[in-house]
Amino acid sequence: MDTGYFADDSMIRRVMRKRAVGLTYGLRALVIGAVHPLLYVGTAESTEHRDTPYTRLALTGKLFEAVFFGTREEADRALEFTGKKHQKVVGRIPEDAGQHHPAGTAYSAYDPHLSFMTMAFTFESAEVMYDLLVKRLTAGEREGLYQDYVRWGELFGMPRAAAPADYRAFREYFDGYLASDELFLTGEAHKVGNYLCGHVVPYPQPLPARQVSSAYYLLVQGSLPERIRQMYGIEWKRTDELAYRGLAQSVRNAHSVPSLLVPRPVKTALNGPSAPVYRLITKQEQELARAGKRSMPGIDPRTWAERNSA
Repeated sequence: MDTGYFADDSMIRRVMRKRAVGLTYGLRALVIGAVHPLLYVGTAESTEHRDTPYTRLALTGKLFEAVFFGTREEADRALEFTGKKHQKVVGRIPEDAGQHHPAGTAYSAYDPHLSFMTMAFTFESAEVMYDLLVKRLTAGEREGLYQDYVRWGELFGMPRAAAPADYRAFREYFDGYLASDELFLTGEAHKVGNYLCGHVVPYPQPLPARQVSSAYYLLVQGSLPERIRQMYGIEWKRTDELAYRGLAQSVRNAHSVPSLLVPRPVKTALNGPSAPVYRLITKQEQELARAGKRSMPGIDPRTWAERNSA
């Protein structure tokens, strides 16, 4: 039986088949990853969904899950599609983005370090959301998950040598990075990040959707490091922290019930690929686009070159 690039009992599958992780890790990774100017500008300049970021999130989630869960053929199709897109991700940032990234700094999807950072933001968000919403990983599970993600990064073109050898070395590097002066939000990244994590909602939602969205955004915002919240201007009160902790514990409790006691509909809701749900998340964004409205006010979808020549 073709199980793809990862065994069914691999840590990456065990973690990513939890829908609470699958629906939150990508959004968190995008929001935190936006503080890396080269990653943000490179992605923004090459995407066809610049002003519909949830559509881009859904597409990315679908491609990633094809590699996590698919057969070799399914995974290879996703990797080939991504590779073609990555060929276009090359250029230079047009303006200063902090002292470490002056105007003219080059970026490329195949830069080894940038490939690693993409993997790093993705892995770390999956790790954090699993710890938060399912259960704490053991040291062995955490190492296994990290090594699976390194392999996953290699499939997308990251050289193995670009990543730290083990989880401990990764954690030391990544924590140091988040505390460093390298982090910088461009004006556009600030707007998009606030939109994605629910700090700014540019259109009204009906009551049931608003309640679900509020819970979703609360979990993502609460999982962010305090420094990242501050960079986005997200005010985080004690009441927010209490609500976030209570909601996270409720989700963890749902996962702790013995499998035999969980009704099939609940079990189905808790486990499985998240791509079908991503499609629902993008529905309103696409409806706005079809109506000729922009879901991201204030974001100019033209490329830097077009804007600078105008």
